Amino acid sequence: MDPNTHAGTDGSGTPVGRRLVLGMLGLGAGGMAAAPWLQGRLEDVLGAVADKDPTGVTGLLPNGGGFRYYSVTSSVPHKDATTYRLTVGGLVDKPSTYRLADLRALPQHRLVRDVQCVTGWRVPGTPFEGVRLSTLLDAAGVRPEAKAVRFGCFDGAYTESLTLDQARRSDVLVALRMRDQPLGHSHGGPVRLYVAPMYFYKSAKWLSGITVTGEVRPGYWERRGYDVDAWVGKSNGRDDDPTA
Repeated sequence: MDPNTHAGTDGSGTPVGRRLVLGMLGLGAGGMAAAPWLQGRLEDVLGAVADKDPTGVTGLLPNGGGFRYYSVTSSVPHKDATTYRLTVGGLVDKPSTYRLADLRALPQHRLVRDVQCVTGWRVPGTPFEGVRLSTLLDAAGVRPEAKAVRFGCFDGAYTESLTLDQARRSDVLVALRMRDQPLGHSHGGPVRLYVAPMYFYKSAKWLSGITVTGEVRPGYWERRGYDVDAWVGKSNGRDDDPTA
């Protein structure tokens, strides 16, 4: 499941109207057979509507890219190259703040993996590109007593965690691009976490903070019953080797 992938539990927000839902269903069905550029546009439209829909109804709609859009908050602010900041702190020797331009200037790595949602949907062969999380941790100087990494998001609600060994894997990125394009807002841009071998709820959208900690602290959905170690595993067609 994508991070921020359910409606808020307080029931706030305005329900989506029947006419809008039927219209989007028609667009979604049509988009499945449309040209790639039209599919991309359809995703943008559905994502923008979902950002204003805390009911989660739009998350059930089909779209050309195979992704689903939900949110744990009623809205998420937009960030760009001028306003975006990523902080790295906690149990480190050199706390840092990165602008988008700073992250783009670092070595970039590209991964092409299937995206697997814990609820069952899957998007095969999805390219992500960005900075290895280990690069930022090494630059910060992780202290010996550190055991885990906690992630915060600028939606103000979503959190995630990894053990330090998991965070240092080469297939864990601070992602700036997806499907060979800059990350759009609906997909968690301009910067998100990408944890390739785990279910997609570990790949926190709208990443704003990386905090090195002394223990794993369960994230948003893990406090609501999801697994902390969310390896996809061979049963879903993946062959990633989990870190013990």
